[in-house]
Amino acid sequence: MTSVPPARHLLRARDLADARYREPLTVDDMAHAAGLSRAHFSQEFRRAFGESPHAYLLTRRLERAAALLRHTDHSVADICVAVGLQSVGSFTTSFRRMYGMSPTEYRRAFPPASTFAQVPSCVLRAYSRPQHRTFREDRSGAP
Repeated sequence: MTSVPPARHLLRARDLADARYREPLTVDDMAHAAGLSRAHFSQEFRRAFGESPHAYLLTRRLERAAALLRHTDHSVADICVAVGLQSVGSFTTSFRRMYGMSPTEYRRAFPPASTFAQVPSCVLRAYSRPQHRTFREDRSGAP
């Protein structure tokens, strides 16, 4: 089966999924953005991109969830909701299917999020200054 170059209306729907994956976006919303019926849109999308619109949207959400698991210390439930999914159980099942391990196991496979924390240099300078100064002008009553 040869790949068909995606038409502009299909790209519009894919871009919608990329931009609004956090929202309760449905295949109907994507079809509406493409200006096609749901059935025709699903068929055309699969032919152009090699996967169903639902699978594409789920993949985007799981990729973002994986990034959040690697770089934040948010709970799995919070990440599930942040990427637009409703059920932690189905999130865990889908995540395991895609990555071969649960979200918690995936997180443990990477350094803790605190290693990625960046502290602004102005804060570092403020907290690295000596706390107890011994300069003569700091003493009260000094000439």
